[in-house]
Amino acid sequence: MKKFLVALASLFFVANVQAADLTEGKQYIALNTERAVQPEVIEFFSFYCPHCYAFEMDYHIPEKVKSALPEGTKFKQYHVNFLGFQSENLTRAWALAMALGVEEKVKAPLFEAAQTAVKNRDQSAPSLDAIRQIFIDSGVSAEQFDGGINSFAVTGLYNQQVQAAERFDVHGVPDFYVNGKYRVNPEGLSHSEAGFIQDYVETVKALLQK
Repeated sequence: MKKFLVALASLFFVANVQAADLTEGKQYIALNTERAVQPEVIEFFSFYCPHCYAFEMDYHIPEKVKSALPEGTKFKQYHVNFLGFQSENLTRAWALAMALGVEEKVKAPLFEAAQTAVKNRDQSAPSLDAIRQIFIDSGVSAEQFDGGINSFAVTGLYNQQVQAAERFDVHGVPDFYVNGKYRVNPEGLSHSEAGFIQDYVETVKALLQK
């Protein structure tokens, strides 16, 4: 991950980001999309993505971003379908987690299961049965899982994730979008590990003010 951060940021160096310091094409990319009605930050990720794992489990960037957001700003994490053979099941499972409010309980074991599948080159993993067991081990009843995984509400949340990824034309993860108008550009952030993390948080905060 350290090599990944250095590679991402090697083209540019900036000090800790302030609102007035933002430069389009450097710390962020402006999108030809409609602005969100309410302030929001969306992270697109995949449980199969090793960089997403590092962002979440090692560097805690989503957590740091979320904790730094102004009151009233929504933070959403959407799973994508374009990585891994079981991505659609994982996107639906994440929709169920959102519906039940158990994201923080199932996130780590889902990451571990998917990362293990990547290391073992197991295209069938994690299976829906394995995902079901992860939910049960995390405190969700079998009835809740079985009754919810294909429910109308969960299907709606599944479609919401897929449609959002299509709307922003997401092709790589992790990827952060602010107010539906701006994409954080990691290549324009500090090349040091601590600086990169801080710049990421400060860039998101600054973009919310634009």
